[in-house]
Order: sequence, then C-alpha cells, then structure tokens
Amino acid sequence: MTILITGITGMVGSHLAEYALKHHPEVRIHGLVRWRSPLDNIHSILPQISLHQAELRDLNSLVKLLREVRPDWIFHLAAQSFVSSSFDLPADTLHTNVIGTTNLLDAVRIADIDPRIHICSSSEVYGQVKEDEVPITEKNSFRPASPYAVSKVGEDMIALQYFLSYKLKTLRTRMFTHTGPRRGPVFAESAFAKQIAEIEAGLHSGPVRVGNLQSVRTLADVRDAVRAYWMLMEMGEPGEVYNIGGEETMTVGEVLEKLKGMAKCPIRHVVDPTLLRPSDITLQIPDVSKFKKATGWKPQISAKQTLFDLLNYHRENVARYLR
Repeated sequence: MTILITGITGMVGSHLAEYALKHHPEVRIHGLVRWRSPLDNIHSILPQISLHQAELRDLNSLVKLLREVRPDWIFHLAAQSFVSSSFDLPADTLHTNVIGTTNLLDAVRIADIDPRIHICSSSEVYGQVKEDEVPITEKNSFRPASPYAVSKVGEDMIALQYFLSYKLKTLRTRMFTHTGPRRGPVFAESAFAKQIAEIEAGLHSGPVRVGNLQSVRTLADVRDAVRAYWMLMEMGEPGEVYNIGGEETMTVGEVLEKLKGMAKCPIRHVVDPTLLRPSDITLQIPDVSKFKKATGWKPQISAKQTLFDLLNYHRENVARYLR
C-alpha cells in the first residue's frame, strides 16, 4: 500500500509517518513538501520515506505528484493552522486551506485515482458553544470565531461536496486540542513549555508571557491522534465526519500550572495583552462516541505525560541551542 501525507514535516505529519513506519513497515510513505519546508521533524526517517515538492496552491504540481505516486490513502494535514496568524492573514489562510484543499481534490479527479482521503478539519469550526451544547457532537452548529475557523468550515464542506458530487472517498475529522513533542511555539501550551525551558537554562529570567487562561480545553496526545487517523482510514465511512479528542478537560490556566509544577525552578507568569485574540472560544469539550463506535479507538497517553514530553522536547531544543 502507498500513502501520501501532506504536511509531513509538521508535528502531526511527522508523528504519523513514524507511526506508519513502526506499525506498518510494508507501507510506502510519500510526503508533500515545499522547497522551504524545514525537515527537522523528519530528519531521522528521511532514508525511509520519499519526499516530493509540490504546492497546494499550484494545481499542476499536485496533478503531477498524484500521477507519479498514485496513493491508496491520502492524509491531508497541510494547512495554515495558526489561529492568531489568521487574523493578520485572513485571505492567505482561506486561500491555503480552502483553495488548497479544493486543488488537491481536483487533482485526485484529474489524475483518475480513487484513494481514501482524510481531510483534517478542526473543532474550531464549532466556535463558541453554549453550555447546554456540551459535549459537542458532530451535529452542532458552526460558529467560527476566527478566519482560521472559517477556512476549516470551507475545507470541511468542500470535502463533503466532492464526496456527494464526485464520489471521492473523503473522510473528515474535527480534531480537538492535541499536543505533544514538536508542537509549534505559537500554540499556548507549547509557548508556555518553551519559555519555561528557556528560563530553566538561564536564557532569560521570565516571567512566562501568557494570553487567555480561562478557555476550557480537552487535551489529546499527538501520538494518540495519529493512531486515530490511521484507524479512521481503516474503518471510517467515506462521506462521514468524526469528532476526535482526549478525555482530560482543563482550563489553559490549569495547563500552565501543570507545566510550572514540572519546572526545575520557580516560574512566574504575566498576561500579555498582545497575546489575546480579537475573539476566542472558551469551551471545547467533545463527544467522540461516534468515532469510538466506528473504530474502537480510545486515548492511551495521559495529559500529564503529554505535557511532560512537550516540556522535555523544548528542553532538548534549548540544550542543542546552547551547545
């Protein structure tokens, strides 16, 4: 079997490639990269995978790629995924995520292949839910609270439309908060961990700068997430959408306190107004019963372990910087 991973150099894509190599060594793994894509996350597995330069905004490059690789499965993970940046770059976010996904689906049609296609939407599509709507099911209304969330609504819906119109085997996921090693420092919990690692190493004295600490999140580990994505492709139903998320719910402030409790020295924090979004969502608790019923998946890694591994990831990065 041949798989293609867009976004293979990111946190999720790199963990997915490692999962496939470990548990399904017979699978041929191909990744879509851009000429400027950093390869740090996949450096250790480069000899075992094949990389191809293509661009989601360039339909011709995608057609060429798909005709060459002819994948049985496509994991479409590439996106402009930074919520805060989407407020500064709304049109760019929409173009990358909506038009880019449309180009990929059109390329599948033009290349005349019939793969199963995982389209990675987001829990951000639900926006600010009401208390009586928790836990959030797949039938909940869309109330996107950022340009990024709007782009994920578009990506989600174009995948459904191509299933209905052209019978492409799209499977959509709305993943709730997931984190772990390799998480980019623009995300709250990773930003906290990075700053703590730098303070421990004496790179600066602090305090840790934070944004909104009141938002409620349900955490999942990235390694549980990629296992879920694999099971989705094995057992999910094309045309359907599935919530995926962890089982441990806490505020962003509680995440910060857990990380501070793991620090090797006292840590102070202060709210930085520049880190507050123009609009935010404060209640993200998923109902994942549909996905569990379809696949039997359940989280295996605790939030405590996830945050510990995330902190150690940043400690290792700081140590490399200081060598």
